[in-house]
Amino acid sequence: MKVGIMQPYFVPYIGYWQLINAVDRYVIYDDVNFIKGGWINRNRILVEGRSKYFNIQLIGASSNKKINEIDINTDFRIINKALRIIEGAYRKAPFFEMVQPIIKQILKCEKSNLSDYLRNSIEILCDYIGIRTELISSSTLDKNCIKKGQEKVIAICELLGATEYYNAIGGRQLYSHNEFGNRGINLKFLEPKKIEYCQFGNTFQENLSILDVMMFNSKDRIQEYLNEYRLID
Repeated sequence: MKVGIMQPYFVPYIGYWQLINAVDRYVIYDDVNFIKGGWINRNRILVEGRSKYFNIQLIGASSNKKINEIDINTDFRIINKALRIIEGAYRKAPFFEMVQPIIKQILKCEKSNLSDYLRNSIEILCDYIGIRTELISSSTLDKNCIKKGQEKVIAICELLGATEYYNAIGGRQLYSHNEFGNRGINLKFLEPKKIEYCQFGNTFQENLSILDVMMFNSKDRIQEYLNEYRLID
């Protein structure tokens, strides 16, 4: 049983989806503290050939609150402005007409809780891309919430019967092979390979939101991208 665990991010880059696709059960880590300036409520899209931040507005965001304790601003004027920004950036992209309804479905979600809103977006995008991994919100698991960091992750893995735990390559310094191995769990890190595609013929801007990937690539090509990674001990 392969398990992955990560905070819910807003329309994240391709590596996030590679991790979801690579495991059997993926835990949306929504009962940990919100990180200001991170990727939970923002990402980057292509605007006039350059990488620009694009975000969802939050209400009462604080690093002292858990992700599932924060709300988003669902004011239709804000949502419509966000849709206009995306349309302006990508209306000439080859798959815009196919992807635009997906973006509307994500942004016009009526769930005001940040965790629920992001989970909804993850489910929608998994369905579009063709990822069938089981999704589990960590806040729904009956676990020992006193544990922190690595010990909490290991506890979740044990609860779900994991024999392998996959983590994004950026967390390589956070976890110990010995600690996981002592509990019968094989620890691996997923490192995306370099992925590049045509973006209006401009200099390629890497690691943008999955929305950018979808605007310029067919579903079949995105499926190929999902396997363009390597696993590292």
